[in-house]
Amino acid sequence: MIVPQFWAEGRIQEHVAGKQITVRRYGWSDESPIAAQAHADQRTQEAFERIAAGEQLNRRERKLAYNGAEGVPIREEIVERQGDTVITRNSYGARCLNTPDVLFVDIDFDEPLRGSVFGFALVPALIAGIVGGWTARTWLGGLIAAVVVFAVAYRIGLARKRGEASNNPAPEKRAAERIGRFVHQHPDWHLRLYRTPAGFRVLAMHDVFSPADMAVADCFHALGVDKVYARMCRNQNCFRARLSAKPWRIGIGEHLRPRPGVWPVSPEKLPLRDAWVARYEKAAEGHAACQYLESAGNSARVHPNALAVQQLHDERTRAHSGLPIA
Repeated sequence: MIVPQFWAEGRIQEHVAGKQITVRRYGWSDESPIAAQAHADQRTQEAFERIAAGEQLNRRERKLAYNGAEGVPIREEIVERQGDTVITRNSYGARCLNTPDVLFVDIDFDEPLRGSVFGFALVPALIAGIVGGWTARTWLGGLIAAVVVFAVAYRIGLARKRGEASNNPAPEKRAAERIGRFVHQHPDWHLRLYRTPAGFRVLAMHDVFSPADMAVADCFHALGVDKVYARMCRNQNCFRARLSAKPWRIGIGEHLRPRPGVWPVSPEKLPLRDAWVARYEKAAEGHAACQYLESAGNSARVHPNALAVQQLHDERTRAHSGLPIA
């Protein structure tokens, strides 16, 4: 797991065989901005030489917090370090725990929407418009039907995009059954179970794991883990758990400023960011990120690394506070 303190971007623009080629690559370091720039220049030079030789590579890396280009580590503001555990602020402003070897499993009751909310709502609206217009035998009836269905579908899509749980109890029941089966099949595992606003969180206490371990892949598959989370764990060689509320669940509709919320930001924009963070942290004080439910399996097995992370996690998420989860 690498969560760098400093970031920089390298750029090379030269003509090759009569064509102008511009290549950009990011660099990072825990030592200094100068070391980050040297790393960026090195990566840029290597990429430029490969592209100039005819290799098909992206000429620019996207600026993403994580799940970005392979080999680019987590790009988030470091809030705190506790041994190997790093607490960062993610792209929408919440604090996240990052650990290289303590297994967290997030299980959403409903599959989050990956595409456009507009596109999600448009298809049923068009169908409703056609059916409504044909039934009413007037274009006005079709238009009304399309608008009503679009509005309803848009709200549903927005909730799914944000990972909100629906009122349907079936997905929660299925998730609980998967966890029960897993515990029955792995009686030597020690798991702590938490409730999140949209699902369950499972923390393994009996041992530590590499995100690349086959046991982790099997666990993710058996518990029905979100594919994006599983890919992030493999790409970034870590496990993550959100420690504070999602802003839109505590009345903050404005995005983390400046947009898109990816670290670092220019010095002149830091006051804008700091003001948003102060408002967010004050609102988040009255909420927990998850609620502890129960422990399952062999509770006598406790790895010291997992215990340290569990204590930090429970304190920062307010898992035992009784506060509303958000």
